[in-house]
Amino acid sequence: MTNDSHDRRLRIGVLGCGPICQSAHFDAIRKSRNAELYAICDVAVDLLERMNVVHRPAKTYADFADMLADKEVDAVLIGVADQYHVPLAIDAIRAGKHVLIEKPLGTTIEECEGLRDALAGTKLVLQVGHNRRFDPGYTFAREFIDTEIGELMAIKAWYCDSTVRYTMTDNLQPIIETSDQIRRPPGNPKADRRRYYMLGHGSHLVDTARFIGGEIEAVRATLVEKFGAYCWFVTLDYANGAVGHLDLTIAVRGDFSEGFNVYGEAGSVRAEMPLTWYHKSSVVECYSAKQGVIRKPLGEDGHTYRRQIEGFADVIRNDSPMHGANIDDGIAGMRTMAAIARSVETGEKVRLADVTGGV
Repeated sequence: MTNDSHDRRLRIGVLGCGPICQSAHFDAIRKSRNAELYAICDVAVDLLERMNVVHRPAKTYADFADMLADKEVDAVLIGVADQYHVPLAIDAIRAGKHVLIEKPLGTTIEECEGLRDALAGTKLVLQVGHNRRFDPGYTFAREFIDTEIGELMAIKAWYCDSTVRYTMTDNLQPIIETSDQIRRPPGNPKADRRRYYMLGHGSHLVDTARFIGGEIEAVRATLVEKFGAYCWFVTLDYANGAVGHLDLTIAVRGDFSEGFNVYGEAGSVRAEMPLTWYHKSSVVECYSAKQGVIRKPLGEDGHTYRRQIEGFADVIRNDSPMHGANIDDGIAGMRTMAAIARSVETGEKVRLADVTGGV
Protein backbone atom coordinates (compact mmCIF):
# COMPACT_ATOMS: atom_id res chain seq x y z
CA MET A 1 0.00 0.00 0.00
CA THR A 2 1.14 3.55 -0.65
CA ASN A 3 1.85 6.10 2.06
CA ASP A 4 -1.49 7.81 1.54
CA SER A 5 -3.42 4.60 2.24
CA HIS A 6 -5.12 6.08 5.32
CA ASP A 7 -6.44 9.00 3.27
CA ARG A 8 -8.18 7.06 0.52
CA ARG A 9 -10.38 4.04 0.02
CA LEU A 10 -8.92 0.56 0.02
CA ARG A 11 -8.42 -0.50 -3.59
CA ILE A 12 -9.81 -4.01 -4.01
CA GLY A 13 -9.32 -6.32 -6.94
CA VAL A 14 -12.03 -8.98 -7.23
CA LEU A 15 -11.13 -12.37 -8.66
CA GLY A 16 -14.18 -14.00 -10.17
CA CYS A 17 -17.28 -12.83 -12.01
CA GLY A 18 -19.48 -15.72 -10.93
CA PRO A 19 -22.80 -15.70 -9.06
CA ILE A 20 -21.51 -14.73 -5.59
CA CYS A 21 -19.57 -11.75 -6.91
CA GLN A 22 -22.43 -10.62 -9.14
CA SER A 23 -25.06 -10.98 -6.43
CA ALA A 24 -23.02 -9.78 -3.43
CA HIS A 25 -19.45 -8.55 -3.68
CA PHE A 26 -19.45 -6.07 -6.56
CA ASP A 27 -22.40 -4.21 -5.10
CA ALA A 28 -21.02 -4.42 -1.55
CA ILE A 29 -17.68 -2.89 -2.49
CA ARG A 30 -19.26 -0.14 -4.57
CA LYS A 31 -21.57 0.81 -1.68
CA SER A 32 -18.88 0.68 1.02
CA ARG A 33 -17.68 3.86 2.73
CA ASN A 34 -13.99 2.94 2.72
CA ALA A 35 -13.28 0.62 -0.23
CA GLU A 36 -13.16 0.94 -4.01
CA LEU A 37 -13.88 -1.65 -6.68
CA TYR A 38 -10.57 -0.95 -8.37
CA ALA A 39 -10.18 -4.07 -10.52
CA ILE A 40 -12.05 -7.16 -11.71
CA CYS A 41 -10.37 -10.33 -12.97
CA ASP A 42 -11.76 -13.39 -14.73
CA VAL A 43 -10.53 -15.79 -17.41
CA ALA A 44 -13.94 -15.61 -19.10
CA VAL A 45 -13.27 -12.50 -21.17
CA ASP A 46 -16.85 -12.12 -22.40
CA LEU A 47 -18.16 -12.20 -18.83
CA LEU A 48 -15.44 -9.82 -17.72
CA GLU A 49 -16.47 -7.32 -20.38
CA ARG A 50 -20.10 -7.46 -19.25
CA MET A 51 -19.14 -6.87 -15.62
CA ASN A 52 -16.93 -3.98 -16.70
CA VAL A 53 -19.89 -2.30 -18.39
CA VAL A 54 -22.07 -2.66 -15.29
CA HIS A 55 -19.62 -1.95 -12.47
CA ARG A 56 -16.98 0.27 -14.13
CA PRO A 57 -13.80 -0.71 -12.28
CA ALA A 58 -10.62 1.23 -13.02
CA LYS A 59 -8.96 -1.92 -14.41
CA THR A 60 -9.92 -5.33 -15.74
CA TYR A 61 -7.66 -8.37 -16.00
CA ALA A 62 -7.99 -11.77 -17.64
CA ASP A 63 -4.92 -13.07 -15.77
CA PHE A 64 -4.74 -13.12 -11.97
CA ALA A 65 -0.95 -12.74 -12.06
CA ASP A 66 -1.35 -9.45 -13.92
CA MET A 67 -3.80 -8.13 -11.32
CA LEU A 68 -1.44 -9.17 -8.53
CA ALA A 69 1.38 -7.30 -10.27
CA ASP A 70 -0.64 -4.07 -10.19
CA LYS A 71 0.86 -1.99 -7.39
CA GLU A 72 -2.35 0.01 -7.04
CA VAL A 73 -4.25 -3.08 -5.88
CA ASP A 74 -4.17 -3.12 -2.06
CA ALA A 75 -6.23 -6.25 -1.49
CA VAL A 76 -7.93 -9.03 -3.41
CA LEU A 77 -11.30 -10.66 -2.86
CA ILE A 78 -11.29 -14.29 -3.97
CA GLY A 79 -14.76 -15.27 -5.10
CA VAL A 80 -14.15 -18.38 -7.20
CA ALA A 81 -14.77 -22.12 -6.69
CA ASP A 82 -13.81 -23.55 -3.28
CA GLN A 83 -11.12 -25.79 -4.78
CA TYR A 84 -9.17 -22.72 -5.96
CA HIS A 85 -9.36 -20.70 -2.72
CA VAL A 86 -6.12 -21.74 -1.03
CA PRO A 87 -3.68 -21.81 -3.99
CA LEU A 88 -4.91 -18.42 -5.24
CA ALA A 89 -4.80 -16.92 -1.75
CA ILE A 90 -1.19 -18.10 -1.41
CA ASP A 91 -0.39 -16.40 -4.74
CA ALA A 92 -1.94 -13.19 -3.43
CA ILE A 93 0.00 -13.34 -0.16
CA ARG A 94 3.26 -13.89 -2.02
CA ALA A 95 2.42 -10.81 -4.07
CA GLY A 96 1.98 -8.80 -0.86
CA LYS A 97 -1.79 -8.39 -1.09
CA HIS A 98 -4.32 -8.52 1.73
CA VAL A 99 -6.97 -11.18 1.14
CA LEU A 100 -10.71 -11.53 1.71
CA ILE A 101 -11.54 -15.09 0.79
CA GLU A 102 -15.05 -16.47 0.30
CA LYS A 103 -16.12 -19.20 2.68
CA PRO A 104 -15.18 -21.96 3.14
CA LEU A 105 -11.49 -21.22 3.58
CA GLY A 106 -10.58 -24.34 1.60
CA THR A 107 -11.52 -27.98 1.11
CA THR A 108 -9.07 -29.81 3.43
CA ILE A 109 -7.52 -29.12 6.81
CA GLU A 110 -4.01 -29.61 5.47
CA GLU A 111 -4.26 -27.09 2.65
CA CYS A 112 -5.78 -24.53 5.03
CA GLU A 113 -2.88 -25.03 7.43
CA GLY A 114 -0.52 -24.54 4.48
CA LEU A 115 -2.21 -21.20 3.83
CA ARG A 116 -1.66 -20.24 7.47
CA ASP A 117 2.03 -21.09 7.05
CA ALA A 118 2.21 -18.82 3.99
CA LEU A 119 0.55 -16.00 5.92
CA ALA A 120 2.77 -16.37 9.01
CA GLY A 121 5.47 -13.74 9.36
CA THR A 122 3.72 -11.28 7.07
CA LYS A 123 1.77 -8.22 8.16
CA LEU A 124 -1.00 -9.03 5.73
CA VAL A 125 -4.66 -9.35 6.69
CA LEU A 126 -6.59 -12.45 5.69
CA GLN A 127 -10.31 -12.53 6.41
CA VAL A 128 -12.73 -15.35 5.62
CA GLY A 129 -16.07 -14.28 4.16
CA HIS A 130 -18.41 -15.34 6.95
CA ASN A 131 -20.74 -12.40 6.48
CA ARG A 132 -23.09 -13.43 9.33
CA ARG A 133 -20.53 -12.06 11.79
CA PHE A 134 -21.43 -8.61 10.49
CA ASP A 135 -25.15 -8.96 11.11
CA PRO A 136 -26.05 -6.28 13.73
CA GLY A 137 -28.28 -8.65 15.65
CA TYR A 138 -25.64 -11.38 15.80
CA THR A 139 -23.01 -8.93 17.02
CA PHE A 140 -25.42 -7.56 19.66
CA ALA A 141 -26.10 -11.11 20.83
CA ARG A 142 -22.39 -11.90 20.97
CA GLU A 143 -21.73 -8.84 23.14
CA PHE A 144 -24.63 -9.78 25.45
CA ILE A 145 -23.27 -13.32 25.76
CA ASP A 146 -19.77 -12.04 26.51
CA THR A 147 -20.80 -9.48 29.11
CA GLU A 148 -24.09 -10.48 30.73
CA ILE A 149 -25.21 -14.05 30.23
CA GLY A 150 -22.63 -15.65 32.53
CA GLU A 151 -21.75 -19.31 32.19
CA LEU A 152 -23.12 -20.96 29.06
CA MET A 153 -25.17 -24.13 29.31
CA ALA A 154 -26.41 -24.85 25.80
CA ILE A 155 -26.42 -23.50 22.25
CA LYS A 156 -28.80 -24.56 19.50
CA ALA A 157 -28.22 -23.32 15.95
CA TRP A 158 -29.92 -24.17 12.69
CA TYR A 159 -29.64 -23.53 8.98
CA CYS A 160 -32.62 -24.91 7.08
CA ASP A 161 -32.55 -24.19 3.39
CA SER A 162 -35.85 -24.28 1.58
CA THR A 163 -37.26 -25.78 -1.57
CA VAL A 164 -38.73 -22.34 -2.34
CA ARG A 165 -35.57 -20.37 -1.54
CA TYR A 166 -34.42 -20.13 -5.14
CA THR A 167 -37.71 -18.57 -6.17
CA MET A 168 -37.10 -15.88 -3.54
CA THR A 169 -33.43 -15.34 -4.43
CA ASP A 170 -34.25 -15.10 -8.13
CA ASN A 171 -36.62 -12.25 -7.27
CA LEU A 172 -34.07 -10.48 -5.05
CA GLN A 173 -30.79 -10.92 -6.91
CA PRO A 174 -29.74 -9.45 -10.24
CA ILE A 175 -30.01 -11.72 -13.25
CA ILE A 176 -26.78 -13.74 -13.16
CA GLU A 177 -24.69 -13.52 -16.31
CA THR A 178 -22.93 -16.71 -17.43
CA SER A 179 -20.26 -17.72 -19.92
CA ASP A 180 -18.99 -20.86 -21.65
CA GLN A 181 -15.45 -19.67 -20.87
CA ILE A 182 -15.77 -20.02 -17.08
CA ARG A 183 -12.99 -22.06 -15.46
CA ARG A 184 -14.41 -24.88 -13.36
CA PRO A 185 -12.69 -27.39 -11.07
CA PRO A 186 -12.01 -30.88 -12.45
CA GLY A 187 -14.98 -33.20 -12.28
CA ASN A 188 -18.26 -31.96 -10.87
CA PRO A 189 -18.01 -30.79 -7.22
CA LYS A 190 -21.80 -30.54 -7.01
CA ALA A 191 -22.20 -34.25 -7.75
CA ASP A 192 -21.25 -35.15 -4.17
CA ARG A 193 -24.22 -33.49 -2.52
CA ARG A 194 -23.13 -34.22 1.05
CA ARG A 195 -19.82 -32.49 0.52
CA TYR A 196 -21.28 -29.66 -1.55
CA TYR A 197 -23.99 -28.82 0.99
CA MET A 198 -21.66 -29.03 3.97
CA LEU A 199 -19.05 -26.75 2.41
CA GLY A 200 -21.60 -24.30 1.02
CA HIS A 201 -24.20 -24.17 3.80
CA GLY A 202 -22.67 -26.03 6.71
CA SER A 203 -19.75 -23.60 6.75
CA HIS A 204 -22.18 -20.80 7.69
CA LEU A 205 -23.77 -22.85 10.46
CA VAL A 206 -20.48 -24.05 11.93
CA ASP A 207 -19.06 -20.54 12.02
CA THR A 208 -22.18 -19.22 13.72
CA ALA A 209 -21.89 -21.98 16.35
CA ARG A 210 -18.27 -20.99 17.02
CA PHE A 211 -18.93 -17.24 16.89
CA ILE A 212 -21.73 -17.52 19.45
CA GLY A 213 -20.56 -20.38 21.66
CA GLY A 214 -16.77 -20.48 21.42
CA GLU A 215 -14.31 -23.23 20.55
CA ILE A 216 -15.69 -26.68 19.73
CA GLU A 217 -13.77 -29.73 20.98
CA ALA A 218 -15.76 -32.70 19.64
CA VAL A 219 -18.82 -33.60 17.58
CA ARG A 220 -21.19 -36.51 17.14
CA ALA A 221 -23.26 -36.38 13.95
CA THR A 222 -26.15 -38.23 12.30
CA LEU A 223 -27.19 -37.79 8.68
CA VAL A 224 -30.54 -38.79 7.21
CA GLU A 225 -31.12 -38.72 3.45
CA LYS A 226 -34.71 -38.96 2.19
CA PHE A 227 -36.63 -37.82 -0.90
CA GLY A 228 -33.64 -35.83 -2.14
CA ALA A 229 -33.22 -33.99 1.16
CA TYR A 230 -30.33 -34.12 3.63
CA CYS A 231 -30.55 -33.57 7.39
CA TRP A 232 -27.56 -33.43 9.73
CA PHE A 233 -28.16 -33.40 13.50
CA VAL A 234 -24.89 -32.67 15.28
CA THR A 235 -24.11 -32.65 19.01
CA LEU A 236 -21.25 -30.36 20.02
CA ASP A 237 -18.93 -30.44 23.00
CA TYR A 238 -17.72 -26.91 23.66
CA ALA A 239 -14.40 -26.16 25.35
CA ASN A 240 -16.26 -24.05 27.94
CA GLY A 241 -18.36 -27.02 29.04
CA ALA A 242 -21.51 -26.09 27.18
CA VAL A 243 -23.36 -28.53 24.95
CA GLY A 244 -24.49 -27.65 21.45
CA HIS A 245 -26.89 -28.89 18.81
CA LEU A 246 -26.79 -28.11 15.10
CA ASP A 247 -29.55 -28.70 12.57
CA LEU A 248 -28.45 -28.48 8.94
CA THR A 249 -31.29 -29.43 6.62
CA ILE A 250 -31.18 -29.09 2.85
CA ALA A 251 -33.95 -28.56 1.96
CA VAL A 252 -37.06 -28.26 4.12
CA ARG A 253 -40.49 -28.25 2.55
CA GLY A 254 -41.26 -24.84 3.96
CA ASP A 255 -39.73 -21.44 4.51
CA PHE A 256 -36.00 -20.74 4.84
CA SER A 257 -34.90 -20.57 8.47
CA GLU A 258 -31.60 -19.67 10.12
CA GLY A 259 -30.80 -18.72 13.71
CA PHE A 260 -29.77 -19.82 17.17
CA ASN A 261 -30.83 -20.12 20.82
CA VAL A 262 -28.45 -19.67 23.75
CA TYR A 263 -29.18 -20.67 27.35
CA GLY A 264 -26.95 -19.23 30.06
CA GLU A 265 -26.62 -18.69 33.78
CA ALA A 266 -28.02 -15.15 33.78
CA GLY A 267 -30.09 -15.01 30.63
CA SER A 268 -30.89 -16.37 27.22
CA VAL A 269 -30.81 -15.34 23.56
CA ARG A 270 -32.96 -16.13 20.57
CA ALA A 271 -32.02 -14.98 17.07
CA GLU A 272 -33.56 -15.54 13.65
CA MET A 273 -32.01 -14.26 10.47
CA PRO A 274 -34.05 -13.62 7.34
CA LEU A 275 -32.79 -14.79 3.99
CA THR A 276 -29.50 -12.93 3.48
CA TRP A 277 -30.52 -11.33 0.22
CA TYR A 278 -33.17 -9.19 1.93
CA HIS A 279 -30.26 -7.33 3.61
CA LYS A 280 -32.21 -7.09 6.84
CA SER A 281 -30.78 -7.54 10.31
CA SER A 282 -31.66 -10.64 12.29
CA VAL A 283 -34.44 -10.44 14.87
CA VAL A 284 -32.80 -10.92 18.28
CA GLU A 285 -34.20 -11.13 21.79
CA CYS A 286 -31.76 -11.07 24.71
CA TYR A 287 -33.31 -11.82 28.10
CA SER A 288 -31.49 -10.49 31.17
CA ALA A 289 -32.48 -12.43 34.29
CA LYS A 290 -30.86 -9.74 36.47
CA GLN A 291 -32.97 -6.92 35.03
CA GLY A 292 -36.01 -8.99 34.11
CA VAL A 293 -36.18 -7.43 30.65
CA ILE A 294 -35.85 -8.51 27.04
CA ARG A 295 -33.62 -6.37 24.85
CA LYS A 296 -34.56 -6.39 21.21
CA PRO A 297 -32.20 -4.25 19.11
CA LEU A 298 -33.28 -2.66 15.86
CA GLY A 299 -30.56 -3.39 13.35
CA GLU A 300 -31.24 -0.75 10.76
CA ASP A 301 -28.38 -1.80 8.49
CA GLY A 302 -28.39 -5.46 7.54
CA HIS A 303 -26.22 -5.42 4.41
CA THR A 304 -23.77 -7.92 5.85
CA TYR A 305 -21.73 -8.22 2.66
CA ARG A 306 -21.07 -4.48 2.59
CA ARG A 307 -20.41 -4.39 6.31
CA GLN A 308 -17.82 -7.16 6.02
CA ILE A 309 -16.02 -5.22 3.28
CA GLU A 310 -15.96 -2.15 5.50
CA GLY A 311 -14.71 -4.18 8.45
CA PHE A 312 -11.97 -5.70 6.31
CA ALA A 313 -10.89 -2.26 5.09
CA ASP A 314 -10.92 -0.84 8.62
CA VAL A 315 -8.53 -3.53 9.83
CA ILE A 316 -6.10 -2.73 7.02
CA ARG A 317 -6.36 1.05 6.94
CA ASN A 318 -6.94 1.87 10.61
CA ASP A 319 -5.50 -1.13 12.49
CA SER A 320 -9.00 -1.78 13.83
CA PRO A 321 -9.74 -5.06 15.64
CA MET A 322 -10.63 -7.99 13.41
CA HIS A 323 -14.38 -8.60 13.78
CA GLY A 324 -14.52 -11.01 10.87
CA ALA A 325 -13.29 -14.59 10.72
CA ASN A 326 -9.51 -14.89 10.60
CA ILE A 327 -7.29 -17.72 9.33
CA ASP A 328 -7.61 -19.67 12.59
CA ASP A 329 -11.39 -19.37 12.48
CA GLY A 330 -11.34 -20.68 8.92
CA ILE A 331 -9.21 -23.67 9.88
CA ALA A 332 -11.35 -24.42 12.94
CA GLY A 333 -14.44 -24.34 10.73
CA MET A 334 -12.79 -26.74 8.31
CA ARG A 335 -11.85 -29.06 11.18
CA THR A 336 -15.42 -29.01 12.48
CA MET A 337 -16.91 -29.88 9.10
CA ALA A 338 -14.35 -32.66 8.58
CA ALA A 339 -15.12 -34.02 12.06
CA ILE A 340 -18.85 -34.03 11.25
CA ALA A 341 -18.13 -36.00 8.08
CA ARG A 342 -15.99 -38.55 9.99
CA SER A 343 -18.66 -38.91 12.67
CA VAL A 344 -21.34 -39.59 10.06
CA GLU A 345 -19.09 -42.28 8.57
CA THR A 346 -18.23 -43.99 11.88
CA GLY A 347 -21.20 -43.23 14.11
CA GLU A 348 -18.75 -42.19 16.82
CA LYS A 349 -17.87 -38.96 18.60
CA VAL A 350 -14.91 -37.31 16.86
CA ARG A 351 -12.48 -34.90 18.48
CA LEU A 352 -11.49 -32.01 16.26
CA ALA A 353 -7.85 -32.32 17.33
CA ASP A 354 -7.73 -35.85 15.86
CA VAL A 355 -9.32 -35.24 12.49
CA THR A 356 -7.52 -34.92 9.13
CA GLY A 357 -8.53 -34.48 5.52
CA GLY A 358 -11.69 -32.77 4.33
CA VAL A 359 -15.45 -33.16 4.19
